[in-house]
Amino acid sequence: MSSYKTRKTPGDTTWFAHDRFGMFIHWGIYALPARNEWIKNMECITEEKYQRYFENFNPDLYDPHEWAREAKAAGMKYAVLTTKHHDGFCLFDSKYTHYKSTNTPAARDLVKEYVDAFRAMGIKVGFYYSLIDWHHQDFTIDKYHPRRNDHDADTQNIGRDMTRYAQYMRDQVAELLTGYGKIDILWLDFSYHDTPGDRWPKGKGKEDWESEKLIALARSLQPDIIIDNRADIEQDLWTPEQYQPAQWIQHGETGEYVTWEACQTFSGSWGYYRDELTWKSPEMLIRMLINTVAIGGNLLMNVGPTARGYLDNRAKEALAVYANWMKYNSRSIYGCTMAEPDIQPSLPDDCRYTQSADGKRLYLHMYAWPFMHIQLPGMAGRVAYAQMLHDGSEIKITEGELKHYGEGEGLPKGSDLLVMLLPVVKPDVLVPVIEIFLA
Repeated sequence: MSSYKTRKTPGDTTWFAHDRFGMFIHWGIYALPARNEWIKNMECITEEKYQRYFENFNPDLYDPHEWAREAKAAGMKYAVLTTKHHDGFCLFDSKYTHYKSTNTPAARDLVKEYVDAFRAMGIKVGFYYSLIDWHHQDFTIDKYHPRRNDHDADTQNIGRDMTRYAQYMRDQVAELLTGYGKIDILWLDFSYHDTPGDRWPKGKGKEDWESEKLIALARSLQPDIIIDNRADIEQDLWTPEQYQPAQWIQHGETGEYVTWEACQTFSGSWGYYRDELTWKSPEMLIRMLINTVAIGGNLLMNVGPTARGYLDNRAKEALAVYANWMKYNSRSIYGCTMAEPDIQPSLPDDCRYTQSADGKRLYLHMYAWPFMHIQLPGMAGRVAYAQMLHDGSEIKITEGELKHYGEGEGLPKGSDLLVMLLPVVKPDVLVPVIEIFLA
């Protein structure tokens, strides 16, 4: 069994640590301007001007069953949908607001359709819920609020009551966790009490959200749910965003390994951005997944559907990259984690290891294809068999030295050396994987 132990969490993350790969879905009325999900903040758009997106939201091509099929094909085992983002717009039929999809031309509960579709595909269901709400009349203006630069912003804050807003959030979270069956993940976003602005000396954190009450409510309604740590209270998941950690995330006080999930985007934006150009290459997409699992984490990869409700060709092509690779190589991802400490020193250059949680199989992911041989020092006597994972073809192994007819003193030797004989031509796989059966 894996020797790595993670910090105990309130919820049971066993399934999460096994499944490793999920789909994030950022979707809302910000898909209409199609230039970032933070557009209301970035352009300081007024309620009156932002209202046109509400009035014209009509995703006539929305088919969550197609989304679920794409996710399933890509190897994604769970999904998280933005039920409400920072602009306050709700994709569900909440009785606590008019600002919801049922009051737009869409005229239906879009969350329900998502839940039904993904659940039917066998994909676990998660809800993202924004702690921020730039539409709600009680949410006080701060450094992130679209009205932060108004000359009368202080006056606008008079009468706003974050206590009432916190109750509003509990009411809506209760709706989400009682109206749609079993929910596997609650992804709350986000706290910023320690990042005040120049004019606004106070951010918002757990006291503003009344996070203890909110989380207690969620766990009382869905005892098996797992929750992230962005409500400013440590919970089940750590969620590094838009960067690639270089090592397993550790608890800041105890140094314990934690259960974590890197959340990333196909391009530079979460919501649909028509003109955004920094779409990641196929190699980068696959490497991000491998790199994450190789240091004990999960990857939550985001799609941003269009205003009409479909995934555009760029998103589909990116999902297809995962589908093509995971079809043959998912064994090196599911149920895998960081290789054991005594195996790590044998890792060759331009490669990554993952290891099955039971310790019986080691997976060597090869970012650069070497000529004919790859050497694993320290692994002699530890390997029973090796094969290419994508087709099950044998990889011949020798021990003690690299056997070759060439002359010279440069041929590597060593009693603990294991050498694998590779084909000269790289297999037609984006990142080839050797599956190693440990003795």
